[in-house]
Amino acid sequence: MRNDLIVTQATAAEWDEIVAWTADEGWNPGHGDAAHFLPSDPAGFLVGRLGGRVVSAVSVVVYSPAYAFLGYYLVHPEHRGTGLGLTTWNAALPRARGRVIGLDGVPAQQAAYARAGFLPAYRNVRHTGRPRTAGAAADPAAALAVAPHHHRAIAAYDRGCFPAARPEFVARWLTGDGHTARVLLGADGGVRGYGVIRPAHQGHRIGPLFADSPEEAGVLFDALVATLPPGAEVAIDIPDLYPAAAKLAADRGLSATSECLRMYTGQAPASRVDAVYGTTTLELG
Repeated sequence: MRNDLIVTQATAAEWDEIVAWTADEGWNPGHGDAAHFLPSDPAGFLVGRLGGRVVSAVSVVVYSPAYAFLGYYLVHPEHRGTGLGLTTWNAALPRARGRVIGLDGVPAQQAAYARAGFLPAYRNVRHTGRPRTAGAAADPAAALAVAPHHHRAIAAYDRGCFPAARPEFVARWLTGDGHTARVLLGADGGVRGYGVIRPAHQGHRIGPLFADSPEEAGVLFDALVATLPPGAEVAIDIPDLYPAAAKLAADRGLSATSECLRMYTGQAPASRVDAVYGTTTLELG
């Protein structure tokens, strides 16, 4: 523990600095992610300062009385191994007291998270490449550009695929600068799936990609990548719980390049894991 570290809520400018750190670490953040993330729980984005300089960070976003998500756990490379990370962690965790906490742990930190009481649930595997279509019979044009009148129904669908309601985040994510969103509707007008693609530090990232079936997930994937210039690189983080999701990525020419371990402090919250073909973000769940 470090008594000389001051841990407080981050300013927007400070969080932009943290996002730059994640780019240096190879996380490949999306452009403008911070502007969409911070309103989810402004008090949950924390930095540690030594002599006024930001040297550590962590986010603990409280989604509901039952669920929170931890991300952005970082210490500047010049200060690692000095106890700053643990001090930052201990200052942040009380925000989520009484809730199940989720996180996506990089391999180097998984043992430490296990010692802190986090239990493994599944792997999120990043697949990257220059996608091709799979020649499916379904028409990508069936996936519609998202309009404002779709937002409420998409947020309701999202709630089935995520452990808590997050309608404000969903609305920001669908309409963010540079974001492209597509929705698939059934014959009755109900949502059958939706997806978002956004520009990133390198290429583009897809997330979420939620759908009722592998075929519908493929339609959404193809519709999203059809909006990109030829040869653009795409990355998508896929839970390994459902083999059809990894097959979709392989069929489109993507390859596994890295992985994290999804962990929780208790029983994994209920959600439609069979509908998750791409995680929204590793930073906020």
